[in-house]
Amino acid sequence: MPDSVSSVTFPPAFLWGAATSAYQIEGAVREDGRTPSIWDTFSHTPGRTAGGETGDVAVDHYHRYRDDVALMAELGLGAYRFSVSWSRVQPTGRGPAVQRGLDFYRRLVDELLARGIKPALTLYHWDLPQELEDAGGWPVRDTAFRFAEYAQLVGEALGDRVEHWITLNEPWCSAFLGYGSGVHAPGRTDPAASLRAAHHLNLGHGLAVSALRAAMPSRNQIAISLNSSVVRPLSPDPADLAAARRIDDLANGVFHGPMLHGAYPSSLFDSTRSVTDWSYVLDGDVRTINAPLDALGLNYYTPTLVSAASGEVKGARADGHGSSDHSPWPACDDIVFHQTPGERTEMGWTIDPTGLHELIMRYTREAPGLPLYVTENGAAYDDKPDPEGRVHDPERIAYLHGHLSEVRRAIADGADVRGYFLWSLMDNFEWAYGYDKRFGAVYVDYATLERTPKSSARWYAEAARTGVLPPVDSAA
Repeated sequence: MPDSVSSVTFPPAFLWGAATSAYQIEGAVREDGRTPSIWDTFSHTPGRTAGGETGDVAVDHYHRYRDDVALMAELGLGAYRFSVSWSRVQPTGRGPAVQRGLDFYRRLVDELLARGIKPALTLYHWDLPQELEDAGGWPVRDTAFRFAEYAQLVGEALGDRVEHWITLNEPWCSAFLGYGSGVHAPGRTDPAASLRAAHHLNLGHGLAVSALRAAMPSRNQIAISLNSSVVRPLSPDPADLAAARRIDDLANGVFHGPMLHGAYPSSLFDSTRSVTDWSYVLDGDVRTINAPLDALGLNYYTPTLVSAASGEVKGARADGHGSSDHSPWPACDDIVFHQTPGERTEMGWTIDPTGLHELIMRYTREAPGLPLYVTENGAAYDDKPDPEGRVHDPERIAYLHGHLSEVRRAIADGADVRGYFLWSLMDNFEWAYGYDKRFGAVYVDYATLERTPKSSARWYAEAARTGVLPPVDSAA
């Protein structure tokens, strides 16, 4: 990896962006016809989030979006990845769209385009309308068809102005943290339901791709964002290698198998037979899921280290996915998750930029010819203003320099990586962690909602402007 003073340059057309999601920033949860999502219900349930905090106000982006877009322009962003709140557009998860909800996204997109910023729209970032969850949620097949209907509504409304589309963000989290470990909404702890949810998220993705293609101009680019894990065995022992393969199937193969290769891994079926019989995978489903994509989004934060359990150590976890008595990994109680060595962020996640290079090169092999985007990458630190109100975050600058250097190395190694979206544009509601973890390049004072770009934002703006990574100490 290049050192801090090496010149790391990117191709001229490389897209420099930042990302957010609707429930984490918008607020205005009861305005213009919006109804509760599963995250509204979950965050208002005692004990589910740190301090009982919710996204009711978040950072009030719904009312402050013009100022936020102006800030993006000031930082020189070429693209902004945001998500649409399903229950703001389609409050019951069924039927016609509420135009007041769509109008917010029309105004946002128009503001972005007026500032020369490409909008990248994510249809689903975990906020299922509560009414659909009450009907069974993602473990129920009908939800996939409701998602396709919603995708068509948004595609018809915004497809003339938005060229970059993402169907689902991190379906692994929706399925296995939402229905397996219960640390995310809707907070269910049913291993069989988590696998059914994974399949129906896949099916919803495939149906949505077809719905979007029918509703939008052919020039538009459709992708999905996967938080594919870099799974490493603790040792070369065959038992550890087998453990890594099982986790890789559940973290990666369950999604990229049918999406990219037209089949679920047979080893996934074999290892989960004690939990489910997979009878809900109907004829034609995988063909639908295998709808051609125009690009693939990869989200990366930290690698995963596993081994087979030995002796009395069984089911121990350091998997970085929250605290729960229930595992997000079905039929894997005999696998141990280990904390990887090295420096860590405030999330407790080990900093390992080489994992991003490894991930990119893997998907260069898994999907040859398919353009890649890093649609999330970033770090949480305990950022605080100094007496002058400035926010210095040298750790985040070092993190970004290391990971972007690995992106550039992957490009040099033949990967077709076309852009990078920093997570996150600004501090926000960090799901079950409430407002305790700050991922933003822009500091938000939660008492006043004032935005202050951190030194990492200035550093990133310089990289976006020049296509060259500044030295890590340039923003000190």
